[in-house]
Amino acid sequence: MANARVSLNGEAITAHRDGYTPFEARLTGRLRDGDNELVVVIDGSENPQIPPFGGRIDYLTYAGIYRDAWLKVTDRVFVERIKIETPDALAAKKTVLVDVALGNPQGLVLAGQAVATLRDAAGRTIATAGAPAAARVALRFDDLEGLSLWDVKTPVLYTIEVSVGRDSLVSSFGFRTVQFDSEGFKLNGRPLKLRGLNRHQSFPYSGYALGRAAQERDAEILKHELHVNIVRTSHYPQSSWFLDHCDRLGLLVFEEIPGWQHIGGTAWKAEAVENVRRMITRDWNHPSIVIWGVRINESQDDHDFYAETNRLAHELDATRPTGGVRYITDSELLEDVYTMNDFILGNEELGGNRPRTALRPQGEVTGLDYPVPYMITEFGGHMFPTKSFDQEQRQAEHVRRHLEVLDAAYGDPQIAGAIGWCAFDYNTHIEFGSGDRICYHGVMDMFREPKFAAYAYASQCAPDEEVILKPVTFWARGERNIGGVLPLIVLTNCDEVELKYGDYPPKRVGPDRESFPHLPHAPVVLDRRHFTSEELGLWGMEWLGASITGYVAGKAAKTVRFAADPVATRLEVVADHDAIGATDTVRVMVRALDQFGNRLPFLSEPVAIAVGGAGRRLGPELVPLRAGVTGFWVEATGSGPIEVTVTSPVLGSRSITLAAT
Repeated sequence: MANARVSLNGEAITAHRDGYTPFEARLTGRLRDGDNELVVVIDGSENPQIPPFGGRIDYLTYAGIYRDAWLKVTDRVFVERIKIETPDALAAKKTVLVDVALGNPQGLVLAGQAVATLRDAAGRTIATAGAPAAARVALRFDDLEGLSLWDVKTPVLYTIEVSVGRDSLVSSFGFRTVQFDSEGFKLNGRPLKLRGLNRHQSFPYSGYALGRAAQERDAEILKHELHVNIVRTSHYPQSSWFLDHCDRLGLLVFEEIPGWQHIGGTAWKAEAVENVRRMITRDWNHPSIVIWGVRINESQDDHDFYAETNRLAHELDATRPTGGVRYITDSELLEDVYTMNDFILGNEELGGNRPRTALRPQGEVTGLDYPVPYMITEFGGHMFPTKSFDQEQRQAEHVRRHLEVLDAAYGDPQIAGAIGWCAFDYNTHIEFGSGDRICYHGVMDMFREPKFAAYAYASQCAPDEEVILKPVTFWARGERNIGGVLPLIVLTNCDEVELKYGDYPPKRVGPDRESFPHLPHAPVVLDRRHFTSEELGLWGMEWLGASITGYVAGKAAKTVRFAADPVATRLEVVADHDAIGATDTVRVMVRALDQFGNRLPFLSEPVAIAVGGAGRRLGPELVPLRAGVTGFWVEATGSGPIEVTVTSPVLGSRSITLAAT
């Protein structure tokens, strides 16, 4: 990141003016006997000649080699690239088209065959196809039967291995179709409302530079904790480790080129067009990717520039639509899908005298008198930044705003879906964010710890995936204005919720369909319609504990309990994995919990972190808890056990052992 020059033994051999896509420096013919010196010089300044730079951008780019570097050894003639297409994925008898580019830098006379082998996920051979070796080879498989579709719930993957001589290259793929039209989005011919979040690839302490385990963990958090079905790679192509895991998990992806509002001059635009080429040729075999973003995020219209980015995208890949994220209305539609950042909710200046709505009608945005494929690509975010340690009422409003937009998207069949801003808090420039240069726009904090708003998304999953029951409260009499906890939002996918307060009779309440008629799972809202003043007490009266139970199909499915007098009881130290690779990292979370296992949101004591053995700590040794929690990463420095000890002056010490293998 972002401007690299490579030399071997003092000779310049290549350069790359992009911090997000890979490049190769060919060493063949330049190596000498004995030691060789390979030098990569990186200029990490925000060079105005290179996208996304030239204006202000609301995120940080971190200088350095931050993704994996490889030494690749091939035969003299080798498989350089594979492009896989499945033109009739829904047919009983399927076809696979394989476009192969062979590398032949020495211009050798080609002989022999290029052979493609189709295998299932277990590695069993399904079919083979071959053709004489050439610079470009077209291979195909026809009449394939008994193959499964790739879907969000059943992401079945297959592989193609292409070999020529002693060299081979493998790529995974899936059988699936995607369609955006004026009636929404269809995956494999079935309507699917897209519900997602934007992701920045940055992490505390390390910036961009965390490897495979962290990238895969983010995909798992989005899919299995937040229960979204799509992620947007804002605002640049992201790690192949992340995209590979999206393929395996069944998490859809909107991938876009680097940029943020600013459009540069002629050379800058030419580089952005090349970004389209590099992004698509790197990632065209990922079944998870359903749309290419070929417009600079939130930029103004530029007909010639965007006509070219769209033309190139369609030339390289005719199987996916293009989108172009804007925040201006009446924008020229050159892409296949009108993708819009709609921040109307809470933006009184933008809204003028119009009534409060969560989203604007499509025609008001596009200026067209007919419907087009349409998707919301950002909402929330800077309109209502919320910290995990903010007071309860602000967090409840944060929750409600996300729910309102999701409900509006579900209620409008012309909207393919809505992708919220954003999944995780992130570091930014001084012109953005809070005074600490952090944008608190996420539904999770920078360590991927959920705020209450995270459960606005998670609660939309089916109960058989996970039963969600999250009351939006710290359960403290004096936290809110005037006092008490009403109205109390309970984010849940249960049929009913029962609250028991002290020894008073329990109250059972159903979802608030009046306020949220379209969500798959509306929240339960407990308010003064359900309780007398005596039942929940008045200011200064005795404050009691409570339990909240969610019911599914008439049976208790989950219960959470709140203490009237929560006290610091236990220090929780938990790693995402017990074992990591010898050069990888693992996230470790630290939480201060009360007697019922709830986080203590206003405990801000420091904790000391010590890491010994075959690992090292990423981040400082002494950190404060924020909202009762903090996190860090442990990086393996070799093979063997890693000892992690966290010490709190209030809760004592807690140790865990990890293994680096």
